[in-house]
Amino acid sequence: MKRIAISVLFVSSAFGQRTPGSERLAQAYQDRILTESTSSMKTDEHISMYETLIQAQPEVPHYQNLLAGAYIQKVRESMDYSYLDRAAGLLSAVLGADAKNYEAARLRTEIALERHEFQTAAEYSRKLTEWSAGDSWNWGTLGDALTEMGDYREAGEAYQKMVNLRPDLSSYNRAAYFRFLYGDTENAVKIMKMAVSAGSPMPENTAWCEVELGKIYLKSGKVAEAAQTFQAALRRFPGYHPALAGLAQTFAAAQEWKQAIEYMKRAHAATPLPDYVGALYDYYSAAGEVKEAAKQKELIQVIDQLGQAAREKANRNIAMIYADHDWHLGRALELAKNELEVRGDIYSYDALAWALYKNGKFGEAGEAMKRAMQLGTPEASFYYHAGLIANALGKKEEARTQLKKALELNPNFDARQAQVAGKTLQELS
Repeated sequence: MKRIAISVLFVSSAFGQRTPGSERLAQAYQDRILTESTSSMKTDEHISMYETLIQAQPEVPHYQNLLAGAYIQKVRESMDYSYLDRAAGLLSAVLGADAKNYEAARLRTEIALERHEFQTAAEYSRKLTEWSAGDSWNWGTLGDALTEMGDYREAGEAYQKMVNLRPDLSSYNRAAYFRFLYGDTENAVKIMKMAVSAGSPMPENTAWCEVELGKIYLKSGKVAEAAQTFQAALRRFPGYHPALAGLAQTFAAAQEWKQAIEYMKRAHAATPLPDYVGALYDYYSAAGEVKEAAKQKELIQVIDQLGQAAREKANRNIAMIYADHDWHLGRALELAKNELEVRGDIYSYDALAWALYKNGKFGEAGEAMKRAMQLGTPEASFYYHAGLIANALGKKEEARTQLKKALELNPNFDARQAQVAGKTLQELS
């Protein structure tokens, strides 16, 4: 993952409001004072403040943009997408009154990304780079959209322009993610540390980078370093659900199931996500708590049913959970295939390959897996999937190589699947 940091102010009026130069400077100065005076406030407090400003001066679009930006930040902290609809409503009103409102146009791109409208986000970003080629933000959102679409060459060029224009948390975290995608874990760690050091006025943004750093450590099998980094994220942003989930994974790697369950339950209580439910199923199963595991299985099915009721066609996370556990394999393949209509990145091809394999379509699975592994990304699960697919195709030597690589990268990459990898490798040897 990657992100442009949302700070108290998202772009000062000096960046694009069509006002005389003296007025722009005055607004920018006022924004600077406001930023400094409210830097310790929480997102909910920013929202309340901006709502008050709008009530006092409803004719000022700048305050509506600030509120929209705070809503987007709230989505990232809570995963409550109703805030995204509120932000979209505000920006629609601002752009309806002034289609050239640059500040609103930037934030509109963020909403498109959050909604997984990647083609639209790319189009918005390209227009904004023409509008202001020197604004690093636009190159970042362009890179994000292209990465999700699987256009890594052009995405890399966009990210490089972003870093060149403004080396900060936003650009560093993207550079780190990109280095990891291409198998350069060592530099990915170094650059993500630079992102953390650069910091952000909003604690969640920095905590997010710490979580991403912890994930890189965890994927590299460095469990102790990962745990320390997740704990640092929690100190910075208490109750942060991805940090809690990360800590749960570190305990699972040590087969300390009681602690793993406790932390994953806290993560799920803070922000209910299907990934957390799937992990809890595995942890309860490993701990021998059959009834609790069964509840998690039922909950996953309920989440999927709600998604279907909402006409959700793509969800690679649920597809992976189903495929991992041999549940509803037809539905898993349907969700994975539909995901490729939304984005064409390596993780979507991995989900497709795994679902195809579980449905007995080994040849197609092999082709999809090649697409997933095109960058040499050090994801243990990729090599595990590739190993089982190769084995199903009768390619025993390749299967051994891939499974060995998976366990070398991270011998505890998954509470359930790592055991299958080890058993299969032993059988092949």
